[in-house]
Amino acid sequence: MQKRHRIFIAINLPEDVKRELAKYQEKWPELPAKWTNKNQLHITLEFLGDLTDVEIGDVCKIVGEVTKQHKLFSVDLNKIIYGPPKKMPPRMVWAGGEKSEELAELKQDLQEYLLKKISYRPEGRGFTPHITLARISEWEFRKIEPEERPEVNEDIDFVVPVESIEIMESELKRGGPSYTILESHNLEE
Repeated sequence: MQKRHRIFIAINLPEDVKRELAKYQEKWPELPAKWTNKNQLHITLEFLGDLTDVEIGDVCKIVGEVTKQHKLFSVDLNKIIYGPPKKMPPRMVWAGGEKSEELAELKQDLQEYLLKKISYRPEGRGFTPHITLARISEWEFRKIEPEERPEVNEDIDFVVPVESIEIMESELKRGGPSYTILESHNLEE
């Protein structure tokens, strides 16, 4: 049986944005959450699941083709909120972004090309860019009286330039997931 790898396609963040976002874990120390390591912060475009080496090769080719059809753009991050929105108890703390035409078209093209070549299940709900800052222990969160729960709702203003997208591997380890960039593809200037 072939070894399979957990693969996703992501937009990685500039170091200064990662550094600023990581500071928010100090704002809510009472929140029962596991905060994401600063170096692991990213925007997931597409989670592909467990793929073989051959499928990963196909993904790399496809991402290379798709990025040649898209120009540089940016993503505006404007809120830190509980995520997914309206879910109670929340599962995460997110840095949320604004939807953009460029991002929607890039994601749609990736899905369209990928589905022709590999078998995976795209998320059916609408896509709003977000970065997972923390994963909340739902059980612990439920034990906090509703009026005692920290309010997580901050306005932020970060612009993330999107110059490339990366094919990433996620390895689940004891201390949390570890991410490795397998290949990076630049968008057109």
